Amino acid sequence: MKLYEVRPHKSAEALPREEQLAWKLALLAADPVAVEPEVAEMVANRLIDDAGVAAAALGRRPVANARAQALHHHLAPGALIWGCPAASAVSPEWAAWANGVAVRELDFHDTFLAAEYSHPGDNIPALLAVAQHAGRNGAALVRAIVTAYEVQVNLCRGIALHPHRVDHIAHLGPSVAAGLGTLLGLAPEVTYHAIGQALHTTTTTRQSRKGEISTWKAYAPAFAAKVAIEAVDRAMRGETSPAPIYEGEDGFIAWFLDGPDARYQVPLPETGEQKRAILSTFTKEHSAEYQAQAFIDLARRLRGRLGDLSAVKRVTIYTSHHTHNVIGTGSGDPEKFDPRASRETLDHSLPYIFAVALEDGAWDHEESYERERAARPSTVALWRKISTEERPEWTERYLKGRAFGGHVVVESEGTGAIEDEVDVADAHPLGARPFGRAEYISKFRRLARGAVPEQDQEDFLALACRLGDLSKQEVRGLTFGSPTPSDVAGRRGATAGGSGPVGQGLF
Repeated sequence: MKLYEVRPHKSAEALPREEQLAWKLALLAADPVAVEPEVAEMVANRLIDDAGVAAAALGRRPVANARAQALHHHLAPGALIWGCPAASAVSPEWAAWANGVAVRELDFHDTFLAAEYSHPGDNIPALLAVAQHAGRNGAALVRAIVTAYEVQVNLCRGIALHPHRVDHIAHLGPSVAAGLGTLLGLAPEVTYHAIGQALHTTTTTRQSRKGEISTWKAYAPAFAAKVAIEAVDRAMRGETSPAPIYEGEDGFIAWFLDGPDARYQVPLPETGEQKRAILSTFTKEHSAEYQAQAFIDLARRLRGRLGDLSAVKRVTIYTSHHTHNVIGTGSGDPEKFDPRASRETLDHSLPYIFAVALEDGAWDHEESYERERAARPSTVALWRKISTEERPEWTERYLKGRAFGGHVVVESEGTGAIEDEVDVADAHPLGARPFGRAEYISKFRRLARGAVPEQDQEDFLALACRLGDLSKQEVRGLTFGSPTPSDVAGRRGATAGGSGPVGQGLF
């Protein structure tokens, strides 16, 4: 890996294209380095993971609405929408939209945490959609996903967005564009302009993850991916982008991030060096914001030691700056303590998540978020006794990728204080029960049960498990249909994600 300094330049400095970050990302996308077997295996795991969490969300309102929008854009050969018949092919940017919303809706797929946070699995729906439409085989799709992960993960390592309240999809647009450059075998100049356009059009604020979090949280990554596909299409037609997009005097860094004196160090593999960033990402065992994963496991461990939870006087969670400020009381969001809050808000409330996990000794992607569950008096009472505090040692370990947990002190009447701590979630590669292929398949089957026909489940898994060897026609088989309407209606939370039926739009 090589560290590249990225800083703003005045227009008079005339920064050569070859020294611009977008160009270096475009060169990375064009590098034909072979994919290592363990990297290819992880790509398939991530595809299985995305598909499982998407299947579980098919009946939820935001996903159904995105699907309904996409179905107005039929195209041949087109790309396929998960949950729809194979005959319902649509334009690839719209398939990416529908499937991307499904993948993100439950906040249940992979994560990477460093200077910036991300869900790199958000790249996959867009790359799969274009592969299906453009007739690319499994090997090409694997290489594209590897590139997209490499770009997004390393941008997250080098450039923090959240201190400036810029949403992390600003790293996703460029990573999708770079991945498409690899998939389609584009010249670096074309990918360079696509990356610039994608960044320029996907820079948004973090209000989508603040306060009363809305259903747009699931749409935001799909929007970035859709915009990136459109950017690639324009660049392929010869259209250019603002430049230097990162380093310009009026560019991204100078005006949205640390300003004209900023200095960032972005690590990227050198030409011919293996792309292994996907191996640094990790999935979720529980449907909750990643920084809550380890605390759900810790709550399950603590449950048997605490006895009567009504005797608890105070729970203090000592953790990193990121956890404290994003999902803890450092956010200053009163909505994180409101039983009427949206599922999206509760998903980003560590006090709520820890209270429910303590009471139930478990976590469920549907039951744990039900309105009645959130409003249970005992839960509300315990919930409001929980607070978080930042500790520098946990922040340091977080930034180095060593720990995403914290130290918990539970003070109770009569029994005094009980303390425990956790570094990483059980499912993390360094955790007590790291996920492997068997766990990904088990998670997929559990989430797809009742949402996807059983034969479709088996057909999808059979293809995904040999992803790198698939023909272009078999890549089109990486889809699944929907269950009967009665099956969907019978699934808990079928119209959740904001209650109410699927809406009627313009079309």
